[in-house]
Formats: sequence, structure tokens, C-alpha cells
Amino acid sequence: MTALIGFAFVIGSTAWVLIVVGVHTIMMISIVIRAGGVILTGITRTLSKDNPGLAQAIPQIDATRAETIYRLTCLSVQAKCMPTYNGDTRMMYLRMLFIAGCFLLLTVPSRAADDDYGYPISGSYEATILGTPANLMAEFPAKMRVRQLVLDVIPDRQKPPIFFYDKGLHCTFAYQEKKAPLVFLIAGAGASDRAPKLLTMMKALYQAGFHVITLPSSSHANFIVSASQNNIPGDLTEDAADLYRVMEIAWKEVEDDIEVSSFHLCGYSLGATQAAFVAKLDEERKVFNFRRVLMINPAVSLYNSAARIEELLKRIPGGAKKQGIFFNKMLIKFSQFYRYGNFVALNDDFLYSIYTEKLFSREETGGLIGLTYRINLAGMIFSSDVMTNSGYVVPKNRVLSPTDSLFDYFLVSTHLSFFDYFNEYLYPHFQKRRPGLTKQELIDTLGFKSIEGYLKSSAKFGVMTNENDFILTKAELDYLRQLFGERAKIYPRGGHLGNLEYKENLAYMVAFFE
Repeated sequence: MTALIGFAFVIGSTAWVLIVVGVHTIMMISIVIRAGGVILTGITRTLSKDNPGLAQAIPQIDATRAETIYRLTCLSVQAKCMPTYNGDTRMMYLRMLFIAGCFLLLTVPSRAADDDYGYPISGSYEATILGTPANLMAEFPAKMRVRQLVLDVIPDRQKPPIFFYDKGLHCTFAYQEKKAPLVFLIAGAGASDRAPKLLTMMKALYQAGFHVITLPSSSHANFIVSASQNNIPGDLTEDAADLYRVMEIAWKEVEDDIEVSSFHLCGYSLGATQAAFVAKLDEERKVFNFRRVLMINPAVSLYNSAARIEELLKRIPGGAKKQGIFFNKMLIKFSQFYRYGNFVALNDDFLYSIYTEKLFSREETGGLIGLTYRINLAGMIFSSDVMTNSGYVVPKNRVLSPTDSLFDYFLVSTHLSFFDYFNEYLYPHFQKRRPGLTKQELIDTLGFKSIEGYLKSSAKFGVMTNENDFILTKAELDYLRQLFGERAKIYPRGGHLGNLEYKENLAYMVAFFE
């Protein structure tokens, strides 16, 4: 059920943005609908020598509720961002609204290939979206010893008023009453410390007798505001240093409360790629001496994977500039299907009918995936721009208050592609700090090949991924096989994280650390 929640690296948390939107139809989806046509397509970037950012494209905006600001500035899922439904009800609505509203549009899933692997969904997109059938999921303990950590990672950091709600970096700590190994878990792109994928991994490890500390992604708003030294996510080496610092502080926070026999590290998607760089840093600093490091569905190259997702927006008629009209059209299509199908509720029967009736085309699927990615990217860019006062989206030196509307900033930000972020924001920042740095040199640092020798030589690493993970090319999959050899566990299907909650996959993850 929660597979789509970790649609990570580039899609992962992006899905969550629209999930949050779905639950708050009333507030956020209506914003996207209003964006259809005139409002969204009418805003264009006006970059020039006199206008280094997007500031002049944004008019003065009206005041609105602080709660809306919270939703839009987070642009990712945290428990405190959600409505006050109970957990099961909330997850049911998230799943139904997101799957039905966005992605249930491919062919009917075919039977699994004739092999010994029991995960049943063969299509890459289908698996990523639908996740694991409930009867094939692992069972977890009803209760765990868990507490929320709120860390003061950068003391005395001055935070803009718009981030009034951010009191420190959030991590989740699950602990045993006896001496046990401690596993740090790093979330995928844009995901919080309580992203459902991360919680599933935490529960499996806790049940097996491990202590666990979950960390939000370095591209999550809470991390950018409270834990990032330069407030600009995207460089693997610097993001790894930020994550490592958080781990050190989290460990100091809990070391008097638990006994630890050894330390391990694990991440999924973007978090998996970052785990490799964190482990390399630990070889130098030797605070944890990680015994085992598991990378689940990693991106071999962050740049290449992001570029493949951006390509999906080309499936939208008219291209990315028509994304508001496109999304509005898809939502209307979904609503009409529900209305004329005489369905009583948004339940599994309704979802299955959308799935079998092929309500959306494959091209529309790709466009929606790309659109969710853009919305997630918008949240990251906005948070970073406000924290750095760069003038890229928000006019330079403008102080946003808790009562300012973010609507127009949100719309402008969604028109920024990953290439815009890289070429106009990330690369200039590092080029200024490292004179002579070329774009290709920066791109080359954003993946495994930059630390290939270390990864190949260390037996502590393992990789778990799928043959049909769409963030990887065939060449990249072959590269993982060549790099890790027998330490690479590659399943025949599962898409991107779709099979993470499958019993066999979780059992492999746990066994890796035992």
C-alpha cells in the first residue's frame, strides 16, 4: 500500500506532494486546478542581466492562513503536516487519492515471470505505483519503543519568519531495552524522517532486534532549513557531510539511553546513493566504523536519473509549459469516471476499475510522473532560495512573513526544471567556490563512479535493486553488477521501490545486517 510513498530519488517524495494535495483537495489541489491554463501558463521566467532570478515574474500577493504556508513550504510529507485522521484512515485516503488521481493507467498487470521470486507485479511503473499486495507484506509488532528527536544541528541559525514552524531537525528513534546494533536509515529525495517507506524499514529492523534512527532527506525542507550548512542540496560530498553531522548529533542525543554493539547504514533511492558517500566520510572520521552498508534502489548518477524523469514531461501535449492545463484535464477525467461509474466510495473496487479500464494512456502516465517530480523540486528550490536569499524565486532581501501567500512563488517554482536548478542555481554556486569547475566535472561527482575504487574495495557494501527500476539504464544496471559482484542483489522485477515491502525483500535487508 505504501509503495508509492517512497517513490524516491526523483519520484519518491514527489508523489507525496500530490498525495498531500489529494488529502487537502480543498486547499492544495484547488491551487493546482486554478493553475490550469491562464494562471500557471501565464507566468514565465524573465532571466536577464538585470534580473538574475525569477523575482520580477512574481506580483505582490495577498495574505492567507499560516497553515497554507506550512503545507506549501514543506512540500513533503511529515506526520505533523497531515490531517488528524487516525493512521489507517489517513493512509487509505492517501493511497486512493494518489493512485486514482494520478497513476492507475497502465495495462492490467501480467502474471509474474516463471521464476522463484514471488512478487507478482511485472511492470516497472505498475510495481512502483501499486507496491506490494497486502497479503504479501510482512507483519510487524503493534508497539515499538519510539521517540521523536528534534536536533539543534546548527546552533544560533537565524531562520526566516516563513519557517516559523521549524524548531529543529526531526529524526525518529526506535530503541531496544537490551544491547543491540544501531542502523541509521536515510530517506529518499524530499522525504521526511517518517516517510512510510522509511517506517517500514524501521519496523522490520526493530522487529529483528536493532536500534534504528531515521533521517530525513537532505533535500527535505526541514533538513535544508535546520541542518544544511550551505542550504543548497545537490552535491553528494557536502550533503554527505551534513548527514554525517546529523548522525553524530543524534548519537550524542541517545548514547546514554541505549547500549550499542555496532553501527550500520542503509538508505533508499537518493538516500542509498548518499549512504555510499557517508560511509566513505566515516572511513576518515571513524566515529561509527560502519560494519555494513546497504543501498536500496540507488541512482548510479543523480544527474542522469533526474534527466530521465524530466524527459517524461515531454509526454505532456505542448510540453512542460502546459502542465497546469494537463493536470486539470487529468483530474476532470478521473472525476467523470467516478461520477458516471456509480461508485459508492473510493475503495479498492474503484481503483481496480480504473486500472482495468485503462482510464489514462501511457503517455499521460509519464506526464503525471514528471509533473509530480516538478512539484517536489519546487519545494526544495523555494526552501533553498529563501534560506540563501539568492533572489532566484523570491525577490532578494524580501522577508516573507507567516501571513504571506506562497501561491505565486509555488507556481513559478513548478516551472523550474532540474536542468534550470542545476545550470542556474547549483552549478553557479559551486563554480564561485571552486574557480575553473566545469559543469561536466560537477556532474561527474554526482554518482558512484567518483568513488568507484572505494566501493569496489570495501566488502561492507551491498546493493539491492530491480532489473526494471526505471531510474537506471541497462548500462547502469550492468555497472552495479560489475562494481559489486556477488554483493549486488538484483530482483527480476519491482520497479523503483515497489517491492520494498515484499516479505522476501525485507527479510534480505534484515539478514544483510545480521
